[in-house]
Amino acid sequence: MSSRRREVEVFSLSFLDCICCGFGAIILMLVLTEIAQPLELEKSRKNLDGQVRDLEEQLHIIRGETDELNRELKGSTETLERERLKLARLSGDLTNIRGQYASSRQDASVTNIVEAELVSAYQSLSDEMQRLLKERARRPPTEAIAGIPIDSEYIIFVVDTSSSMTSNHWDVNLAIIDEILSLYPQVKGLQIMNDQGTYMFEKTQGTWLADSRERRDQIRKRARQWRAFSQSNPVPGMEEAVRRYWAADKRISVFVLGDEFTGDSIQAALDSIRQLNRPAPNGRRPVRIHAIGFPEGPDMTPFTNIRFSALMRLICAQNNGTFVAMKN
Repeated sequence: MSSRRREVEVFSLSFLDCICCGFGAIILMLVLTEIAQPLELEKSRKNLDGQVRDLEEQLHIIRGETDELNRELKGSTETLERERLKLARLSGDLTNIRGQYASSRQDASVTNIVEAELVSAYQSLSDEMQRLLKERARRPPTEAIAGIPIDSEYIIFVVDTSSSMTSNHWDVNLAIIDEILSLYPQVKGLQIMNDQGTYMFEKTQGTWLADSRERRDQIRKRARQWRAFSQSNPVPGMEEAVRRYWAADKRISVFVLGDEFTGDSIQAALDSIRQLNRPAPNGRRPVRIHAIGFPEGPDMTPFTNIRFSALMRLICAQNNGTFVAMKN
């Protein structure tokens, strides 16, 4: 029996089917893989976008908190600087007060010594000297006191109400007004205005205030809080007082209290007052003008203070008055 060998075909139909199936499986795997990958990438992108937004929001919040903290820090720094300045001023005030206290104690000690010496000297006076002293005490009511004649029947105060006076001299100024009033136990009329001619008691322009204990108490009380506008120039007040109240049959005294003259011309002021305060038929000027000059304050230049003294010395000399200069 003869055997016949079959020839083997490498690329048969079965082989091609297997190859095709394998390639198909690979292609299916690739297709499935490419479909899933974009979905995952989209999810990842959305997640990243959300994280970015969250981070940006946190960044805005942090920036806002930083700005607020910076503002608070700046405010705290400014407050600290103000407190330091306030502390420095208070330290300076404390030093001044300590110096004034030490000076006051020294002055009090000196005063006690002087008073003791005066008492001792008074006790050693002879009978004759004591008699002369008593006679001197009984002086006429019209005799000059400290160089200021007190023969007037009407009194007008012209008071500088500028900040240099109210800040540096107001208590002393009130004490002087009170002292001047005490020199005149009873007058026929009173009036008070500031250096600009503004009346302390409104609607009394051109009239006299009746003198009484109640009226003087009103003047003292209102003067403590009186802060009328002022240009540190006594000339308008003096002009108002002389022009408004000049009378040939009256004896009037004008008391000017101030520390500055800021007007343009001393000579123009002298001429104006001289023309207004004309002599009466008997040759006497009806209005006496006296002045109390205060020293310059710590923040003032001495120029306007010197001009006030120069002006009021001449005004007083020409109008039968007295100029008194206060010391520090």
